[in-house]
Amino acid sequence: MSDILYIDTNHRRSRAVVANGMVHVAGHTAADRSQDAAGQTRQILAAIDQILAEAGSGKDRLLSVTIWLASMEDFKAMNEVYDAWIVPGRAPARCCGEVKLALPDIRVEIIATALTR
Repeated sequence: MSDILYIDTNHRRSRAVVANGMVHVAGHTAADRSQDAAGQTRQILAAIDQILAEAGSGKDRLLSVTIWLASMEDFKAMNEVYDAWIVPGRAPARCCGEVKLALPDIRVEIIATALTR
């Protein structure tokens, strides 16, 4: 379909899908998973910034964010990075929970939805 844009697609997933004025960003994890939760969060948010830009959006257009943590013990460290990243006055709807992630060295995974410009 020409009205849907698939970004960074392989046989299993797209990093983002743009349709009907919305960007659906897939779950992102850190490339360097040797870092702590704060370091992983920084990497993930930078990747989300990049994918939003590619999709014609930005963090000022976020609607919702879902954050999965391997342990709620990382909640404070993740939030310190996340809170500095969010555009003041434009905090998206958000949820955060502890889940068993795909690999043991993944501490954080973040999913987002935003409007295009």
